[in-house]
Amino acid sequence: MSRASLEKQPHEVARMFDGIARRYDLTNDVMSLGQDRAWRSATLRALDVGPGDRVLDLAAGTGTSSAPLADRGVLVVPCDLSFGMLEVGKRRRPDLGFIAGDATRLPFADASFDAVTISFGLRNVVDTARALGEMLRVTRPGGRLVVCEFSHATWAPFRTVYENYLMRALPTVARAVSKETDAYTYLAESIRAWPDQRALGREIRAAGWDEVAYRNLTGGVVALHRATRPEA
Repeated sequence: MSRASLEKQPHEVARMFDGIARRYDLTNDVMSLGQDRAWRSATLRALDVGPGDRVLDLAAGTGTSSAPLADRGVLVVPCDLSFGMLEVGKRRRPDLGFIAGDATRLPFADASFDAVTISFGLRNVVDTARALGEMLRVTRPGGRLVVCEFSHATWAPFRTVYENYLMRALPTVARAVSKETDAYTYLAESIRAWPDQRALGREIRAAGWDEVAYRNLTGGVVALHRATRPEA
């Protein structure tokens, strides 16, 4: 399987995720030492949605982040670029309405959702600004955005250890679990090249979102960004 480049051409990204779909969730759990569960729980709390709310879950993959929302009675729409991910997700949760879609050209009407969320997928989108604009378009006025994404560790000694893990240990761990080291080498590179917390916050604000804020998780390894669509 060829891995995507940091130019992030959509067809390359989709093909890469197709290739790792079957063992993707297990590999994430192993590589994060189980921390991915805490990160997703924090995202769920930040969304603060309940029964009847409409939520778009972008880069939903196999539905790992969508399932807890659906179980709460939320009308969640899992959307992803990778058909392989969607197929695995549909087999696991046939009750969820998985939809194939590109974050830069969302197949939804204006103001369709009470909230939009994307976890560990924004950095894989070819045009971040355009995707954030599309998320704004499909969110109702006053609605929320929650982005959970890898970021930059805030403590310098820990940051050095973490970056060494990303570039050296992560592909080795991935080889033991999924055998697809090329994909996880790309993912490590994309994490290291991604903007830090403040820079991403500025991009979110520039796209038109209001009340932009973030908080660090696991020492800044992950950042949880929150924003709202202006009322007018």
